[in-house]
Amino acid sequence: MDSPGRTVLVVDDDASIRMLCRLNLEFDGWRVLEAGTVPQAREELAAATGVVVVVLDVHVGLENGVEFLHELRRERPELKVALLTGSEDVAGAGSDAVIPKPFTIEQLTSTVANLAG
Repeated sequence: MDSPGRTVLVVDDDASIRMLCRLNLEFDGWRVLEAGTVPQAREELAAATGVVVVVLDVHVGLENGVEFLHELRRERPELKVALLTGSEDVAGAGSDAVIPKPFTIEQLTSTVANLAG
């Protein structure tokens, strides 16, 4: 499914979380790209068109999702970013939304839809 302007990038080192997000967001009509590392996320963003929302884990393996969020703010300020986290301590990180782990499908899909406008 190619839906320019309705594309979300899911960045998480846990393949099962990426699959859960992909299946449910695709069901809602989104084109979903996935990345298991921050370098893969950079590659996906460089190659893709129409990404409007990034769902980003705070801890992507050994990489820091909040640092990547700050990079996105500098380089792609138009992107909306939702942080996936099991931690309460991300309020000042600068994301557009926080999706707490564990999350419900409704939390995921409604947050992405709200961010996309």
